[in-house]
Amino acid sequence: MNGFPRLLTAMITPFKDDFSVDFMGAQKLALQLIEEGNEGFVISGTTGEAPSLSKKEKLDLFKAIKEAVGSKAWIFAGTGSNSTLDTARFTEEAARTGVDGIMLVTPYYNKPSQEGLYQHFKTVADTVNLPIILYNVPGRTGINLLPDTVVKLAALPNIVALKEACGNLDQVSALQTKLPEDFYVLSGDDSLTLPMLAVGCYGIISVAAHLVGRQMREMIEAYVAGDVKKACQIHVRLYSLFKALFITSNPVPVKKALALVGRPAGKLRLPLVEASAAETQVISEAMQKVGLL
Repeated sequence: MNGFPRLLTAMITPFKDDFSVDFMGAQKLALQLIEEGNEGFVISGTTGEAPSLSKKEKLDLFKAIKEAVGSKAWIFAGTGSNSTLDTARFTEEAARTGVDGIMLVTPYYNKPSQEGLYQHFKTVADTVNLPIILYNVPGRTGINLLPDTVVKLAALPNIVALKEACGNLDQVSALQTKLPEDFYVLSGDDSLTLPMLAVGCYGIISVAAHLVGRQMREMIEAYVAGDVKKACQIHVRLYSLFKALFITSNPVPVKKALALVGRPAGKLRLPLVEASAAETQVISEAMQKVGLL
């Protein structure tokens, strides 16, 4: 592995027909995605249906994917929850599986203050030596990790990055004015990857890269190389797919899209249900536009 990855996939968790985890399918999918330009994965995040997985399933998934990919890609384990003690303990267990890093979502539902968020992340960070990505997704958690809090957390030695899915470029811009240069801000929204690169962000933790990893990497590399026109052309070409993959709750659309191209995906665990006929049509049409079908 080279330096910190610019293109990570928030990987789905494939399930078998009996709703058990398809570990072999997950390994196969990870290897396919590496071949298509992905530099690493977040395992057991939102896209991986983390709320529906047991801790044992998550640990077994971390081990299985790390075993399959070895040093070919970064593996970040999603270990966050809304209990600081549980998160710290589970993060320690995850670290022992051999993963390369940790991703921690902001505590959801209990809505802590900014000081509570700082203490939560600091407590967990103190339990491991692995690099940690913070994950801010207010639309799912009900709490916004504000720039000043991120700056305080960036001073901790192993908190190295933020997956920012606040959807607010002003907040991202304000954040960039305060952060050290060696801290990485990653887009949490595929459709905002290019705009966020334009305000100084580093890369993306992507859902669309399950399907268009090569194009996503090409877009990022073009922008970094100064070819803004080419990057914009790729962004525009992929935009309808970006939006189609979020027409209903993630990961419902991406699992449908993967099934349509014959990739390991499988069922969804309740309370998530399959894409409707109308949603499937939108997904299929967007895939056709970019040559996937």
